[in-house]
Amino acid sequence: MRFQLTEDQQALRAGMRELLARRFDGETLRAAAEDPGLDRELWRELGAAGFFALRVPEADGGVGLGLPETVLVFEEAGRALLPGPLVATHLAAGTVPGAASGETVVTDVDSGGLVEWLTEADVVRGDTTAAVPLRCVDPLTPLHRIPGAGGGPRRAWPGCDSPTGVDRGSSVRLRGAGVGSESSAHPGTGVDHEPSVGLPATDPSSMPGPSSAAGSSSSAVPGLSSVDAAGSSSAVAGGSSSAAASGSAAVDAAGSSSAGALSRSAKTAPGRYSAAAPGQSSTNLPGPTSITAPSPSGLPVSRSPRAADPVAVLLTAAEQLGTATRVCELAVQHAGTREQFGQPIGAFQAVKHLCAQMLVRAETARAAVYAAAVTADPVDVAAARLLADEAAERGARDCLQVHGGMGFTWECEVQLHLKRAWVRARRAGGGAESEELLAVDLLA
Repeated sequence: MRFQLTEDQQALRAGMRELLARRFDGETLRAAAEDPGLDRELWRELGAAGFFALRVPEADGGVGLGLPETVLVFEEAGRALLPGPLVATHLAAGTVPGAASGETVVTDVDSGGLVEWLTEADVVRGDTTAAVPLRCVDPLTPLHRIPGAGGGPRRAWPGCDSPTGVDRGSSVRLRGAGVGSESSAHPGTGVDHEPSVGLPATDPSSMPGPSSAAGSSSSAVPGLSSVDAAGSSSAVAGGSSSAAASGSAAVDAAGSSSAGALSRSAKTAPGRYSAAAPGQSSTNLPGPTSITAPSPSGLPVSRSPRAADPVAVLLTAAEQLGTATRVCELAVQHAGTREQFGQPIGAFQAVKHLCAQMLVRAETARAAVYAAAVTADPVDVAAARLLADEAAERGARDCLQVHGGMGFTWECEVQLHLKRAWVRARRAGGGAESEELLAVDLLA
């Protein structure tokens, strides 16, 4: 069977590549790495181009396309190293007001207990209790970790000395609402990684000191100071409620809403939303309020209670595919122009083999990712994710090898691709969850 992109799909991919080349070129990428932050204007432009509303039905104001087209545009986003919680906002389009148009930035607590762009997001899906800022290998992806989430104990994070804990109740929060506000000085945050990822030790004196709100309780995490919110919040799941320590003035959100619905309250800060399950009310919320809803993708999620959404896994794989393709291009370009001993280094067999292996891995991952986009089968998605992770990580490493020492400098974007590939490999359950899903399928 021959699988070729249609003319419309090719035009969609070309249009997205042109948009990103114009709005987020190499110079903008390096500037963003030096001064991390979310470009709201670019985010809204992506929304206007239909990036987030690709799978929203036309009857609801969306583009009305499917997973294959979505994979194509996320591949281009990965190729350009576009920062921001793209996957979470895309999945929220059609359910969270403003997400489809790019007016609202949405992030979530993934199945591994990591939260991207917590301090800049308008809406956070999930419980961000005691979110801990982490110093990340990727300067373009600020991360927080939820201690105790992801099914394992909190680990010691290299390069993250005396992080400031953020003691919060369940949350949907607005930018500037204070979750992690003390930690916003951290240019990047940490991610669990292999020893080879190695982060330099951080001088505790250079880190922003922990702080706590007036009258706040003791740290929720041993060894960490917490910033406590005032008031109490209603637990969305199970109908239980928990009280937070009293402190500074709370922002109240009165009234109740149906499951998954968002309501704006007159007492809520402008632009802030609250959500509650049927028959429950959200009162005296300290800021963020969690949204607990089924997978927006509509695909099966379970195998385990905290399994990642297959669409989130697939779109992450598409971003990894974009990185694998881009680093292969960069390696071939450099091998053809860099000269040693009177000839391009691409003439040497060792360099040829590196570039050939990068291409093979990238094209193998491409076939798997595109096939998973067509079948939408969680097992196919898991296989695609593993191949894409390998293609991105090993490809970026080989690209660094081709570039030599200059590949680690700020003049070259290769090191940013490698760092982003490391971070993505831990997103949406990580490779271990995909391996377990494949193992269960093989033994079934």
